[in-house]
Amino acid sequence: LITAVFSFVASYLLLKLVHIAAEIVAVGANLTYFFWLRRAGSDRDILVHTIDGIRRLERRIVNPAYIVMLLTGIGMVLNLGYPLTTLWIAAALALYVLIAVAGLAFFAPAIRRQRAEAERDPLSPAYRRAAARTSLLGTWVTLAVAVILVLIVFKPT
Repeated sequence: LITAVFSFVASYLLLKLVHIAAEIVAVGANLTYFFWLRRAGSDRDILVHTIDGIRRLERRIVNPAYIVMLLTGIGMVLNLGYPLTTLWIAAALALYVLIAVAGLAFFAPAIRRQRAEAERDPLSPAYRRAAARTSLLGTWVTLAVAVILVLIVFKPT
């Protein structure tokens, strides 16, 4: 019995550790985008390079971290015996799906458009519109992630 309890606690804590580390990586990186874009200013070459870096970071680090978060989160839920239909879990999963769809359907095309406009003329109204759209989408995604965090921490019923 003691071995089973220890094994359960150890596997849960390992899942939790990986989950939190993945969240720090994903959300932390997301929060830096605003800084890097502002830092790039309106210099065409630096701005395009910065946007390319953000896109590469998304593909290679952030998106895999979000996938790890989903898998470890589901693992913890199953480990603790919560049904996936529990209100806070179902709401967090629904928001996660919304974030994934928004990322694929809206954010990815928006950042591609922002890059294209930056390459044309980073001082143009078209670039400002593209940048504003990307920023707005990024803000909404960040808020949705914050809501998921609140749901997970407070577990409202």
